[in-house]
Amino acid sequence: MCNTRFSESLSTETEGKDREKTFTEVIQQGEENGFPDSTGDPLSDISKDTSCAENCTCSSCLLLAPTISDLLNDQDLLDVIRIKLDPCHPTVKNWRNFASKWGMPYDELCFLEQRPQSPTLEFLLRNSQRTVGQLMELCRLYHRADVEKVLRRWVDEEWPRRGRGEHPRNF
Repeated sequence: MCNTRFSESLSTETEGKDREKTFTEVIQQGEENGFPDSTGDPLSDISKDTSCAENCTCSSCLLLAPTISDLLNDQDLLDVIRIKLDPCHPTVKNWRNFASKWGMPYDELCFLEQRPQSPTLEFLLRNSQRTVGQLMELCRLYHRADVEKVLRRWVDEEWPRRGRGEHPRNF
């Protein structure tokens, strides 16, 4: 019985190597047949007139998508977002709902409410690596069109002025 398992293991390992070899051969064959290889500029074939989908994951959009840390540098924008998300209202979703959705524990939510600094700002600082597009998705989820509109205007008007948003995309 042990010998059977050993031979099955060898058989599976051999099949994996064969598959790997085949994949490598296909790539080499493609390069030999005139298909472009990976030595060129990866963004050279992207047209500036191309518009990507809302949740685009192309390398260009991922590299150029503004993050929350980028909007933290715009004090006017932060003030507007804080005014909209800081207040606690029984029927309007605020920073607390956003933070909870992104996995902040209940104890931390309570802790942030007690701090003198804006809880919205704290929430944004803790999620600064996320994209503004992800934040806009939360706005849509919680029907906060007012906040989404402010973020969309910043992405469409302010972000490109900073010299980063050259590849058009819709958030």
